[in-house]
Amino acid sequence: MYAVDLIDRIHKEQGKTILIIEHRLEDVLYRHVDRIVLMNDGRIVFNGEPDHLLASGLLPQYGIRDPLYIMAMKYAGCDLLEEQNLSDIYRMDLEPFREKLVQQQKLEWKNYVPELGDEILKVQEVSYSYGNQEVLKDISFSVKKGEKLAFVGKNGAGKSTMAKLICGIIRPSKGKIFIKNQDYLKLSIKEIGKKIGYVMQNPNQMLVKNIIKEEVELALTLRGKSKEEIDETVKKTLKMCGLYGMRNWPVSAVSYGQRKRITIASILVLQPEVIILDEPTAGQDYFHYTEIMNFLDELNEKYGITVLFITHDMHLAIQYTDRAVVFAEGELIADDSVYKVLSDNLVIEKANLKQTSLYTLAKRLGFNPEEYIEHFIAYERMKKEHEQSTPD
Repeated sequence: MYAVDLIDRIHKEQGKTILIIEHRLEDVLYRHVDRIVLMNDGRIVFNGEPDHLLASGLLPQYGIRDPLYIMAMKYAGCDLLEEQNLSDIYRMDLEPFREKLVQQQKLEWKNYVPELGDEILKVQEVSYSYGNQEVLKDISFSVKKGEKLAFVGKNGAGKSTMAKLICGIIRPSKGKIFIKNQDYLKLSIKEIGKKIGYVMQNPNQMLVKNIIKEEVELALTLRGKSKEEIDETVKKTLKMCGLYGMRNWPVSAVSYGQRKRITIASILVLQPEVIILDEPTAGQDYFHYTEIMNFLDELNEKYGITVLFITHDMHLAIQYTDRAVVFAEGELIADDSVYKVLSDNLVIEKANLKQTSLYTLAKRLGFNPEEYIEHFIAYERMKKEHEQSTPD
């Protein structure tokens, strides 16, 4: 059961007053909400009904992303009014918007085909057990250089265990893992760390030094590199991560998002070819979410770094990855393009994931969900490319 389902049941059965603090309205509005209070810089900027807020356009202005179905309707040029029951995708009257949504779906966008290199990682029939409990069962997949993919699935599905296996923190009970065609069982964790980096969900759990530059150079210092090599590599990495100008700042003086960059820089300084990020946008509003994800996109596109996300956020998967590997009860149940995975309701149910509102919107309009989600992703990519190429 999803947390919001449980909260809704408690509200209905026990008459409790419920207050939810949340950045992602997509994850809340599929159950009825009476009122939304939008805050910014310690002040209330909106206090009213959800329909009014969704029609106002205030959310993106204050660093909160619209639900996916609202974004899709805005992209189609729909005029959204509060009396249209906007907060309920299941009951909203879509007829006034149908023509524009149909026309939007007929438009053609350039199909994006990522430029990928050779196979960089191969997982072959891997199983892993904690004691007598098997938590991963015969997992097989491969990753190519330059890919952006997501591990998705509910808590306990096996995502983080798979990531730890790839990093060599733990080793398979059965099966093999190859890094660039080399059996990684022959490699130490230190050797694997030069090729595959792991960034934890909470940056504060990784940061140990007081000054940014000292944090980033720590891994090279521990490996006995010369001062000249450390200085050159750290300078390059700090510039790559947009941190060079604040290299001598205290870590405590920068924002959460900047601390996330520092942890990524401390991994990138070893020049890995694959970087794994555990819930990279957890607890961040839309502004900081976009900032860190665009930064990771740049690392992927400019430097060819392979990026693997562990996430529950289907919105992240839609916007920033090309492929989803889905885990359920220790098994790999799907490995395909994001739009195919998110349009397969059987996979979503088996993995105990919440279906996106794009799927619901497509079904209500009589569209093919796979084609609709693919089209939405293509439009998002085209829009993003246009914004990046247009001077401020």
